[in-house]
Amino acid sequence: MISSLLIANRGEIARRILRTARALGVRTIAVYSEADAAMPFVREADEAVCIGPAPARESYLDQAKILAAAAETGAEAIHPGYGFLSENAEFAEAVEAAGLVWVGAPPAAIRAMGRKDAAKALMIAAGVPVTPGYMGPDQSLERLSAEAETIGWPVLIKAVSGGGGKGMRRVEAAGEFADALASCRREAASAFGDDRVLLEKYVLNPRHIEVQVFGDRHGNYVHLFERDCSLQRRHQKVIEEAPAPGMDVATREAVCAAAVRTARAVDYVGAGTIEFIADASDGLRADRIWFMEMNTRLQVEHPVTEAITGVDLVEWQLRVAAGEVLPRRQAELSIGGHAIEARFYAEDPETGFLPSPGRIEHLHFDPGARVDSGVMRGDTISTFYDPMIAKVITHGATRDGARRALMQWLDRSFVGPRPTNQGFLHACLSLEAFVDGTVDTGLIARHGDALSQRLPPSPQVLAAAAAGLRRNLLADTTAVGLAGFRLNAPSDLGVRLYERGRAHWVDDPPPAALIAHNAGDGVVVVVERGQPHFFTIRPPPVTASGAASSGAVLAPMPGQITAVAVREGDAVTTGQKLLTLEAMKMEHTLTAPFDGIVTRLAASVGAQVEHEALLAEVSPAQDA
Repeated sequence: MISSLLIANRGEIARRILRTARALGVRTIAVYSEADAAMPFVREADEAVCIGPAPARESYLDQAKILAAAAETGAEAIHPGYGFLSENAEFAEAVEAAGLVWVGAPPAAIRAMGRKDAAKALMIAAGVPVTPGYMGPDQSLERLSAEAETIGWPVLIKAVSGGGGKGMRRVEAAGEFADALASCRREAASAFGDDRVLLEKYVLNPRHIEVQVFGDRHGNYVHLFERDCSLQRRHQKVIEEAPAPGMDVATREAVCAAAVRTARAVDYVGAGTIEFIADASDGLRADRIWFMEMNTRLQVEHPVTEAITGVDLVEWQLRVAAGEVLPRRQAELSIGGHAIEARFYAEDPETGFLPSPGRIEHLHFDPGARVDSGVMRGDTISTFYDPMIAKVITHGATRDGARRALMQWLDRSFVGPRPTNQGFLHACLSLEAFVDGTVDTGLIARHGDALSQRLPPSPQVLAAAAAGLRRNLLADTTAVGLAGFRLNAPSDLGVRLYERGRAHWVDDPPPAALIAHNAGDGVVVVVERGQPHFFTIRPPPVTASGAASSGAVLAPMPGQITAVAVREGDAVTTGQKLLTLEAMKMEHTLTAPFDGIVTRLAASVGAQVEHEALLAEVSPAQDA
């Protein structure tokens, strides 16, 4: 076994690897940016080395700094986690050239599968069916537009070096193609340093099926069955599960066998995932499932595979990297029950899922699930990295048992006060199609705003909050005189509650059916349908509004301007694109709030802007 391990990653990823390494008696070394100095993974490692400023390019993506940290601490091996440098063949080679053990795929396999076009060509040669599309070297707009017409609309533009939903766009018609291509290329260049793309036929009733594979240095290969990652928003996974609902034995055997053949074709070593797209218009059938790509690393959703197989995949990674044979053969692996994972993010569904960075003042995780988290109460969700709070995984004897357990966890946990996607996750799990197991990748888009609306507090929520605040006040006699609280007689009790600045008066509240959580600092939290409500009896402070005019376009978060589509004096219509802001590795389009004239343009391409900075102003045409 490896004696010491440097983890070249951060947050929940680093903590996940730390947990297994610690259990195996391996000395652990964390690397961290200045922004992460106080984060839990730094404290929990045996050693920690600061490798630079907050921007990832100056810290977590700086290969020289990571290798220097390994030399400084005497690390024997480097685990890249997932994301950052985990699929960088040059870094893998540099690690091995430095005499260190690389806990990841061989550089040759990373290269073979790192480019989607080359990977597809390899699969065609190996007899693995692939999605129809274009993977040629001619990257001109004219050629790509012509190929898209030949493939037929809708088409999917995908970054050749992409992953995680970045650099990917669905295009419905020829008139949308040029803008979508330009946006895709900018995002791909920023995320991967490569703006080349390929085109695929967009399957109209698609399901995303992926198979976990593992290989060792002795020529042994196994699969650990499939996962279904079809519940997605803008090509990013929201909820994953294993095994795939509706997958019969024959189809499973065919798909998993194809995945193992794929791994053999590139002499794969370690953990990898073969991704397939299925046309589910007639259920899951082996002849309607096509290879999409291979991820040459551990996946974010690997815990659902661990739950149904009883395998620690990180332990397998470390053992295989140390030269050991795979701990189990294929006949020794089986499916036990069902597991579901939800990605819990600091993002606001009401604002188009914009990230909501900031300090976590209140946090409670119910013990009824596995929670892989990178944060604790008092930590800050940074603007520099992915805003994930946690991965939440439940396991049950049946799929519905796992689903209900996850919904129950969402009803008993909370993080705040910044917005999260907690209520959105609960709503997704409640969808009839999800309950039935007939999910496809367009399900969330079809339900639109219904899943992301924030529900006002119900009478039951207010009753529970009032009862909880009243208990707190009665326990603290110094607080009875606070404004908004009345205590005259047992039959004349009332509480004025505040949530998000709005006042609610609850007079003689009935017994509460919901549970109120005392979050400290005079805050009571009540969760209903996965949505937490944070109440206080203290009114919010009165501040100057500072509100810009209704035509002001403000930066929704700190970021960089990557495109400006208008000039001062231009006439614009409602919803017309004005600017593009890149923040937290994603592009966000800012549009005109109404028909009018651009009377002010306060941003230029390349400019770094702060949260709520004025970027542009649109005035009604008659006022311009």
